[in-house]
Amino acid sequence: MFDMHLMFRRYRKYIFYLLALYVIGWGFTEYQSVFLGLILGTCITLYNLWIMVSKHNQFDRAIEEGRKAGSLGTTSRMAAAGVAVFFAIKFPDYFDLVSIIIGLMTMYIVIMIDYAIQHSRA
Repeated sequence: MFDMHLMFRRYRKYIFYLLALYVIGWGFTEYQSVFLGLILGTCITLYNLWIMVSKHNQFDRAIEEGRKAGSLGTTSRMAAAGVAVFFAIKFPDYFDLVSIIIGLMTMYIVIMIDYAIQHSRA
């Protein structure tokens, strides 16, 4: 379980670096809707990661205590992604839909890159 916390800290650090780059891109380029979509999608994926880690901790405690384990929060993570897409549809001048979807996929890209880095170190 401690390893899950270390992974979460690494992923969170990488996501914050990406968010900083997106904010710089939003502030200094003319593609503000693209970068704002990336920012929103990446913030939602960071929230989804936090939900997944906290539900994983609850799941582990339930198993250790012999209780029935609840769900891992799939519905709430899908709802958060739906809210992001809703913002893209409701405010197309501010948010680019494709950028939001790319931002939502950012966590999976970060996980794959981190796995490759950690695997090459081992």
